[in-house]
Amino acid sequence: MMKYIIRRLIVMLPVMLLVSIFAFAIVNLAPGDAADLYVTPDATPEQLEMMRERLGLNQSQIVQYGKWLVNTLQGNLGFSFNTRTSVAGLLLERIWPTLQLMGLTLIVAYAIAIPLGIYCAKHKNSWFDNLVTTTSFAGVSVPNFFLGLGLIYIFALQLGWLPTGGRETLGGQDSIIERIQYYILPVIVLATSYSSNMTRYIRSTMIQVYEENYMRTAISKGLSDNKVTFTHGLRNALVPIITVIGSDIPRLIGGAIVTEQVFRWPGVGQLMMSSISARDYPVIMAINLLSAVTVLFSNLIVDVLYAYVDPRIRY
Repeated sequence: MMKYIIRRLIVMLPVMLLVSIFAFAIVNLAPGDAADLYVTPDATPEQLEMMRERLGLNQSQIVQYGKWLVNTLQGNLGFSFNTRTSVAGLLLERIWPTLQLMGLTLIVAYAIAIPLGIYCAKHKNSWFDNLVTTTSFAGVSVPNFFLGLGLIYIFALQLGWLPTGGRETLGGQDSIIERIQYYILPVIVLATSYSSNMTRYIRSTMIQVYEENYMRTAISKGLSDNKVTFTHGLRNALVPIITVIGSDIPRLIGGAIVTEQVFRWPGVGQLMMSSISARDYPVIMAINLLSAVTVLFSNLIVDVLYAYVDPRIRY
């Protein structure tokens, strides 16, 4: 297993290199000049050129990428064009709120989806199964921004139960209960899509598992319902479920971009949007690199978990 992990880590290096090249090319293909955003409208061509030199934009794109790659390999992600602060510092400041939101979302989503999916599989085609299936399709179909704005209108503006956005009260010392209130709406928005998707996967997978001969044998032996479901059923359904979980983790960063904008959540998603608006190339490149690392490591963890869940899988 250790040799397999080492090989996968080595393979990640050229993949990350190609991702960085592609991201750098896309960023620089955008029309316009980033230096225009950091000078006054009546700036002279000389002042504009001085700003381009300060930002390092006066060199060729190959030279710019080479310098960025060398600095990144040394652990230096550069400085933000917009704030003139360290990109690494900005990411560390924003990554923790995003991780908190991601963690709570996954916990809530799977805590709802796993029992619902199992129950629907055991009671296939019942009225409850049809209701959950219909609700799941609706949950997957509704866009995050639409659901978020709807929840804000109902629970924040009309009822006044929850804050409209943010993570804490500015200049105030919030209690734990008050801080939790800021998490409720964004977690509901993100968890709705992920729990709906996971419920459908668990339901379909468990239906297939219940039709296997070893499940009929376990039931005929008189084993308890919980032992049949969790020991023999859910364990054999974990491989596709783990695959979905592995794809959910990196997708949550992309999905959180819209949600963080709607709820003004001070995370990586909001930083990404503000950096795109300001054409802050170093920050955009750092976030793209972070996303690539998240995807690659998520896939590696999923592959490793396969071997522990299913004894037939060996590397």
